[in-house]
Amino acid sequence: MYLFSIEGGDGSGKGLAAEIVSEILQSEFCFTSVETTAEPRRNHALGRLAIDSVRKQTLSPEEEAGLFAADRLDHSHGWILPRLNEGKAVVCGRNIHSSLVYQGIVGGIGLEKAAQINSAALIPDLCIWVDCDPKIALERIRSGTLRGISNKEEYFETSNFQIRIREGYRRLLSGELEMPVPFDMGAVVGPVSNEGSQNQLRTQLKEVIRGFLHSRPHPINVQTEQVDQFRIRNIVSESKNQSRLSDIGLENAKRKTEWLDGKKPWKILKEAQDSHLNYISSVSEDSNHNQNLPKNILNHSMSSVCGTLALLNSVEIPEMRSAMGPVRCVSERHTQRIVKFLKEMGWITQRKNLIGRESPKSQLRSEIFSFGYLSLAIWPLRRAISQWQSRNPDTHLRFSLGQLAKSDIHEKAFFDTISRLSILGSGKESGRNPETIDTLVDWWSGK
Repeated sequence: MYLFSIEGGDGSGKGLAAEIVSEILQSEFCFTSVETTAEPRRNHALGRLAIDSVRKQTLSPEEEAGLFAADRLDHSHGWILPRLNEGKAVVCGRNIHSSLVYQGIVGGIGLEKAAQINSAALIPDLCIWVDCDPKIALERIRSGTLRGISNKEEYFETSNFQIRIREGYRRLLSGELEMPVPFDMGAVVGPVSNEGSQNQLRTQLKEVIRGFLHSRPHPINVQTEQVDQFRIRNIVSESKNQSRLSDIGLENAKRKTEWLDGKKPWKILKEAQDSHLNYISSVSEDSNHNQNLPKNILNHSMSSVCGTLALLNSVEIPEMRSAMGPVRCVSERHTQRIVKFLKEMGWITQRKNLIGRESPKSQLRSEIFSFGYLSLAIWPLRRAISQWQSRNPDTHLRFSLGQLAKSDIHEKAFFDTISRLSILGSGKESGRNPETIDTLVDWWSGK
């Protein structure tokens, strides 16, 4: 879903930084997986051509830039983009900013020319600029360890060259030079100093990654809705291929095809909201406790936890967060808090394994299952519905989608909901999936 690039001069520690960033992404966030790569690709013919052009120095700067761009274009659309669409994070050692610095600034072809040559490449969502004094970098380069594992000698000419590279990164990534279109869309963080200990580098990178992802940025290269639908489709497909043995506590497969349980969608939401409101009211006397309670079941965390649990059977929190994927991601600590709240409210049950010391597994109660599935189906419209309720407190909830449809400002959200229902089903035994906004409104009202 997100493309992270690690940039900096030769010997600055990009490889170590990429390894640390990958570990942080894997351990703290809900990506389906974290993939690492680098440019130019040493194991690919196009990448080797680019590397050889630098070593042999027989091509013009424009021709050299063209080879790097060809490798990047193939890498972007043949390898990186399919992984982003699957909800994965990709960490790339060097990307477009390397060409902008090496060929555009230091090579002399200019930023606009370098950007034009690479215009079809993907745009890193976050570029992390790792900086290091060229003297320290050159010492690393010349050390037997670094040379032995990377064979980078073709890049290293003189300390003066490394100083020029460092200055090029400083001018470009500090904002002194204007980033060329379209690569000005991505975020840039740095310089992240790598002149201290590995722990110091890790601390800086952890702060950078957390700050970026906790802001919930929109990915540049993929659509979040398509990523989430891909994740939901895979889980639904997997569940259909599994046998359901109701006599040992596993749910009946029929439950997932008739998930509305004979009720109208608006009524399921209304009953869940009433249940939530009643619980909030019952504990309102305890002001300290009440301050920490989720106030809206259509908010991100409540919808994510309930919806994800509806897709699964009985899971621990790590499994639940893995199934959330990057779009419905909730931090581990907050997930634990929501699960505790749902248990107190009576919406989920928990059981411990008889063997081992595994954490409790959580499961939605059968009477809440319909709301869990519904929260996934109306995920694109949940904010609009919540805002509509705030504006129309005296109007019945069943009219919400009809009135929202008339406003003509939520068309994409309506069609995204229709797409989700094509994956989840209409929730009725013989009901057809909505295919238009009008039939979606009818489905919502129970016609």
